Amino acid sequence: MPERDETRINERIRVPQVRLVGEDGNQIGVVDTQQALRYAQERDLDLVEVAPDARPPVCRVLDYSKYKYEQEQKAKAARRHQKQVNVREIKLRPKIATNDYETKKNHVVRFLKGDDRVKVTIMFRGREQTHPERGERLLMRLAEDVAELGTIEQSPQQDGRNMTMLLAPVKRKPEPEQVAEAQAQAPAETPAQAPAETPADAPAAADAG
Repeated sequence: MPERDETRINERIRVPQVRLVGEDGNQIGVVDTQQALRYAQERDLDLVEVAPDARPPVCRVLDYSKYKYEQEQKAKAARRHQKQVNVREIKLRPKIATNDYETKKNHVVRFLKGDDRVKVTIMFRGREQTHPERGERLLMRLAEDVAELGTIEQSPQQDGRNMTMLLAPVKRKPEPEQVAEAQAQAPAETPAQAPAETPADAPAAADAG
């Protein structure tokens, strides 16, 4: 169920006065709400309450539908950055056919590109359990084939009739554009304050007797 929009705009703003910010971002000052509404309507824009807890509330003149869309995009971007890493599972047989292996490997590649961990399980049947080295060789081969995208987080381990290995996505370097954007948004460093100089004629501390 979508969240109800609690933002007050236009006639929903019931307070007698607001602190008005123009469409260019400049402060206009405290004005009657009706005057602020007329100001917005003359510009075919909306009066939007952006700081309801201020006294008086701060209202800005803007295109609310555009503003709401931009806020939703920012929220989506934030959720993407906080995305939970899932663990996917791929199951193989020790004597897997070449085309089946390629299909499974492509699944692993897709999962790693999606920033998911991948649990790879070799399933042994009957006498296959007497040759665990075959399963380990297959797991290591897979790890080498996807080494550009994934790294071994948990080495092959025997677990009853199965052998498992855990692959984790390799942390990719950010694109140059992302680095430049992050640097542009980072606050400028405050230069460290030099320590105060001790006056040359300050008496030296007496040695403890």
